[in-house]
Amino acid sequence: MSKENEISFGARFINPSKIIEQMELPSGCVAADFGCGTGYFSLPLAKKIGQGGTVYALDILKQKLESVESQAKIMGLTNIITKRVNLEKKNGSGLETASCDWVILVNMLFMNDDKSAIVAEAKRVLKGGGRALIVEWSDAEAAFGPEAAKKVSQNEIAEIARKNSLSVIRELEISNFHWGLEFIK
Repeated sequence: MSKENEISFGARFINPSKIIEQMELPSGCVAADFGCGTGYFSLPLAKKIGQGGTVYALDILKQKLESVESQAKIMGLTNIITKRVNLEKKNGSGLETASCDWVILVNMLFMNDDKSAIVAEAKRVLKGGGRALIVEWSDAEAAFGPEAAKKVSQNEIAEIARKNSLSVIRELEISNFHWGLEFIK
């Protein structure tokens, strides 16, 4: 299965609204959606935080960002800023240090080689007390999703986060095929 198909297929098993309801998102906050794809989380997140807040929808693929822009326009959302980035590079998001209340990484770490660099970038852009939500495919046996060798365990990500001075504060209920951890800076 191609990376693009894995992403869209994985989205069928995740309910962004249900997850966003579990997050403490004050209106007017600033959030970054690392690896936003077609805006599966960026769009409902922008709606939730309201026009006083900002969502940075970040992805390496231009066509995904164009899709986010188009959907945001249709939905009347003016608080989404799209940006083409390489999150595996130092300061890869291009965002200011300590500029975000939340960073969301959904089904994207399994596709990247330098997971530590991406988590480090999330930590860099988070404000003190800021939160990060990481959602990935679980190791549940399934005939779909990424191959087992590509899946990332909760323990692996928790260890990477710990090395980047992020602390796990809770596990979120996501789906039978995904896990979610919330971290605080």
